[in-house]
Amino acid sequence: MDDRNLNVSITVGTVFKTVLVGLLVVFLYTIRDIVLDVFTAIVIASAMEPAVVGLRRHKVPRVAAVILVYLILLSIFFSIVFFFLPTVLGDIITLAQSLPEYISQLNAVTSLDQYTHVFGLPSLSTFSAGSMVAAIQGVFGVEAYSTAYGAASKIFGGVLSLIIIIVFSFYFAVLETGVDDFLRIIVPRPHQPYILGLWRRSQHKIGLWMQGQMVLALIMGVLVFMGLSILQVPHALVLALIAACFEIIPVFGPTLSAVPAVAIAFADGGATLGLLTVGLYVVAQQLENHLIYPLVVTRVVGVPPLLVILALIIGAKLAGFLGIILSVPIAATIQELVRDIERNRLSLGE
Repeated sequence: MDDRNLNVSITVGTVFKTVLVGLLVVFLYTIRDIVLDVFTAIVIASAMEPAVVGLRRHKVPRVAAVILVYLILLSIFFSIVFFFLPTVLGDIITLAQSLPEYISQLNAVTSLDQYTHVFGLPSLSTFSAGSMVAAIQGVFGVEAYSTAYGAASKIFGGVLSLIIIIVFSFYFAVLETGVDDFLRIIVPRPHQPYILGLWRRSQHKIGLWMQGQMVLALIMGVLVFMGLSILQVPHALVLALIAACFEIIPVFGPTLSAVPAVAIAFADGGATLGLLTVGLYVVAQQLENHLIYPLVVTRVVGVPPLLVILALIIGAKLAGFLGIILSVPIAATIQELVRDIERNRLSLGE
């Protein structure tokens, strides 16, 4: 066995860089809320870019195009808060009050109480309308959404965060190179060419995903609402909203959104209404897979469904609603980075 001397040399420069990186990590963690707001602003500006480009083709100045898009988005937001949200909240409370009755009816048919202990859950017969309403108000903060101020605070983590997101996204959108200029400020010069190239590739995917996701959710929500209303399934508005929100989950989203609707239909109208509701969701999913999905291909970012689901779970756990918004764009960017490493295209020094 050969005796070899192993010399480890640590220079002052290495120690300095290590300490500097550690301080940077601590600093970013301290201002993590602001960092999250800035990245959210970048994602929103990227999602707006195709609409701005479309207006520019009609010879609309960029500033005017951005302002017009913002006015449309703000009009939609306040319209939802003042006209749509109160109805939804009322339906949610009514659903919460009706849940014990639905559970009782389902339990009488399926004997669900026999299986609750397997999952460590209390007996279904212990739930009351008051406890259901209190639980939903506590988990979702229903009362906070009754005003525009409360809705903004709940969704964006506070009015200050909302202002930061609006100001930064407006800046990034108005200046065609706004995000590029921001990256040049925070990225060391030797790494700028690659980081900017990675960003431009990711930006295209982010914009397409955001737009496609909103269009797909709107279409599916409207289809489900119309179908449930025709079948006279109770709480059609809330169930349609669930279907729209669950579209963000690939593969399993439509199936998961069908569970509460089918359960309520079975409890309220018996086997006939339950089976018709199952058929409605099957038809809606087939329309999505074979007609709506090919037309709304812009939602595709090339990220595997399993990675999207994992990113959504991690994003929601770490940062709530903003984490959900950022999860897929960040996953798409990381995938581009990993792809460059696999193809030996990672060249930070060029």
